[in-house]
Amino acid sequence: MNANNPRDLFPGALEMMILRTLRLQPMHGYALCQYIKRASDDLLQIEEGSLYPALQRLLKNELVTAEWGVSSTNRRVRIYRLTAKGRKHLAHEVSAFERMLEGVTRVLAPAKS
Repeated sequence: MNANNPRDLFPGALEMMILRTLRLQPMHGYALCQYIKRASDDLLQIEEGSLYPALQRLLKNELVTAEWGVSSTNRRVRIYRLTAKGRKHLAHEVSAFERMLEGVTRVLAPAKS
């Protein structure tokens, strides 16, 4: 996330967005950041200091794999890929997020009386 506002996201949100993005296709870190930025209409700008630790956590938990490859600009990059375990984890996290969002929405809605 942006260094000026590091607590914009709730815990696990970055990992969920990374997994969701990798569900589309394998990507390297810079491409992940660019995709999230574009998909959020520039509302979210993921900093390297947040992205790479999140990717390491996902690797450690076997939710993604990584292999060396070459980017479209001929740079050596580490390309991340969603695993079957990661796909299952993503489905669970999205479901939990949707339930939480529904609860927050109900609390914030104008009271009916």
